[in-house]
Amino acid sequence: MPLIRLTIILAVFFCAGAQAESTAFVNVNVIPMTESIVLTGRTVVVEGDRIVTIGDVNDTIIPDEAVVIDGTDRFLIPGLAEMHGHVPGASSNTLERVLHLYAVNGITTVRGMLGQPSHLQLRERLLANEMVGPRLITSGPSLNGNSVAGVKDGVEKVKSQHESGYDFLKIHPGLKLDEFNAIAGTAQDLEMPFAGHVPEDVGIHNALSAGIATIDHLDGYLQALVSPHDDTSGGLGGFFGLFIADQVDESGMQAIAQATRDAGVWNVPTQSLFEHVTSSMDPEEMRGWPEMKYMPPDTVERWVQYKKDLLNDANYTSAEAARAISLRRSLILALHDAGAGLLLGSDSPQIFNVPGFAIHRELEYLVASGLTPYQALRTGTVNPAVYFGHANVLGTVEPGMIADLVLLDANPLADIRNSRRVHGVMLRGRWLSRPVISAMLGQLEFD
Repeated sequence: MPLIRLTIILAVFFCAGAQAESTAFVNVNVIPMTESIVLTGRTVVVEGDRIVTIGDVNDTIIPDEAVVIDGTDRFLIPGLAEMHGHVPGASSNTLERVLHLYAVNGITTVRGMLGQPSHLQLRERLLANEMVGPRLITSGPSLNGNSVAGVKDGVEKVKSQHESGYDFLKIHPGLKLDEFNAIAGTAQDLEMPFAGHVPEDVGIHNALSAGIATIDHLDGYLQALVSPHDDTSGGLGGFFGLFIADQVDESGMQAIAQATRDAGVWNVPTQSLFEHVTSSMDPEEMRGWPEMKYMPPDTVERWVQYKKDLLNDANYTSAEAARAISLRRSLILALHDAGAGLLLGSDSPQIFNVPGFAIHRELEYLVASGLTPYQALRTGTVNPAVYFGHANVLGTVEPGMIADLVLLDANPLADIRNSRRVHGVMLRGRWLSRPVISAMLGQLEFD
């Protein structure tokens, strides 16, 4: 579709939303996410950015001015959250691409894990529906071994980011224990969450006791399950502990999951990233995945080469990689069973993780780890709302909630792969129909 045609379609999207008109999903199956149920034959009425009515299709009055969307044989779920995503800067020529890929896949909230000053204004523009894309929760610039020059500098950077208005702090590797503790203490005093990696000098148990908000990538867990006398040469043991999988003592998994729960710390596993990087799957086969056509060919080529280099690493064996994947899946289930919070995230755009599409693969990996489809969907709907303190307005399909919604062509509770079957997306009351989504995707496809 020509660019001018897409521009017209998106202009209509903005104008319709600005008029705060009503929208009615008629005869739709509602998955409210309050429990694992399907409410059949419902009409859901949205006015402005809020759900105002959910009732029986035969009894619910549809406002005269409402845009009517046929929900027959379709399923309405809350919008999904990408809790470990990366958003380009406001001046980047890839920003619109990334935002649109998230949106058309039903991602209505993104927690940006590598913030920059331009994200502060971008956050407000998205919330005001001046751009098509998910709401943005943004970290400040990374706090790591290169960006933090000692305890005093770490404290000052926390204060500066808090004053600037970032939503949280991003922790990266390389911080020394005293730097980490100073950052954590200052953040706690300012009531500013800090989240991300577990630096090698810190370790899981110090991170838990310091009150880290989320641990991402299950970083540091496999290392914590290695006996002290074992040889852990090679720094962090390769990609998130890949090369120490044969040394992991699984008997400690339940205890560390319980300690995580007791500390009130959430995890964003990004299992899709780990499996895409470390599995023995042929990278040339992965190059052919349908969503790769939405990424620049040189980017895909870099991803392919990265994986080829890892598979050819002298320390790599397919057996140890399979064990690492299995251990992480067991840890995900152990955390869930212990009551430790899990949040949906993929670390896109990253190696073979295309924005939006990767979240649906992540859901499948969570189910492969032992979660039910309902439990997996909660990590991207109810759980993020609880985590952000927004459970009164987000995360479920109920009257009074913000209208972040995804209309699917099949039931994801029956098969989590059906989360991919997006018929339409509502972003804060603005409707992206299937024709609009198809037009957007057509515009984003590389030759």
